[in-house]
Amino acid sequence: MGEKYSILPDLQVTDQVALLRMCWSELFVLNASQCSMPLHVAPLLAASGLHASPMSAERVVAFMDHIRIFQEQVEKLKALHVDSAEYTCLKAIVLFTSDACGLSDAGHIESLQEKSQCALEEYVRSQYPNQPNRFGKLLLRLPSLRTVSASVIEQLFFVRLVGKTPIETLIRDMLLSGSSFNWPYVAMQ
Repeated sequence: MGEKYSILPDLQVTDQVALLRMCWSELFVLNASQCSMPLHVAPLLAASGLHASPMSAERVVAFMDHIRIFQEQVEKLKALHVDSAEYTCLKAIVLFTSDACGLSDAGHIESLQEKSQCALEEYVRSQYPNQPNRFGKLLLRLPSLRTVSASVIEQLFFVRLVGKTPIETLIRDMLLSGSSFNWPYVAMQ
């Protein structure tokens, strides 16, 4: 690739909070797929602590359905054999959404998302020339990430770590407290 893409924005903390609060669960699904997280139902249910709080049969069925949706999204990404550069671009595309509320410069965020999409398209074209539909297939996976319930991810993976504190609150508190946070970046050669 002739041109080098580098996405490392200098964003206001309030914008960082808004973006992460909006898409943390989608980023979690992408990371779960990238690290090939084992998603067997029995250990997930045991870790969630559901046995400690009785649920109605309907709620159990609904919860299991949400677990199935999470598993399906991870497996569909794995089936595409997404490489690490593609995951980086996909995460940037998800993160830089101008749909987040209260952004100080939505146009800048939208521009970052467009640059991320261009970087992905150019990378896929150069690295996978025999897969002309790959770019489209990757982008088409992103909207379905929103079908994964953020509250179910919290229940399965975080409730024992942070109790009932919502992840969005933790994100806000970490960023507003001045904790350093490294944004995902894309560096393509």
